[in-house]
Amino acid sequence: MLRAILNIVWLVTGGIWLSLGYFLFGLLACLLIVTIPVGVASFRMASFALWPFGKTVVNKPGAGAGSAIMNALWFVIGGLWLAIGHLTTAAAQAVTIIGIPLAIANVKMIPVTCFPFGKQIVDSDAIPAGTRPVFTL
Repeated sequence: MLRAILNIVWLVTGGIWLSLGYFLFGLLACLLIVTIPVGVASFRMASFALWPFGKTVVNKPGAGAGSAIMNALWFVIGGLWLAIGHLTTAAAQAVTIIGIPLAIANVKMIPVTCFPFGKQIVDSDAIPAGTRPVFTL
């Protein structure tokens, strides 16, 4: 119940705009064939940014040099700009007492915003065995 309330407040106080930002950068990334995986990752992050509470980010097993290269490409295409969007939204949310937990969640999302490859978003109740969460909302 608390997760649903936090997700609704999140949605109203900036989640919809963050999600649209990820969706826009995903569309831009899909313009070139080479960057389609970046666009797919952006669409995945758009879903996470829309309804984040109850989700956990874990390291994806087997991520290697390909993930590092794609993370560098992603950071240039959209990661930096979306991280700035998270900071801006977090500052606006932190103005109210109710928004402080949301602002903290916004800041916690920045590392996966900048470097989403090699990470997996799963339900908090279904963390794969043997994986250590990067962070949980």
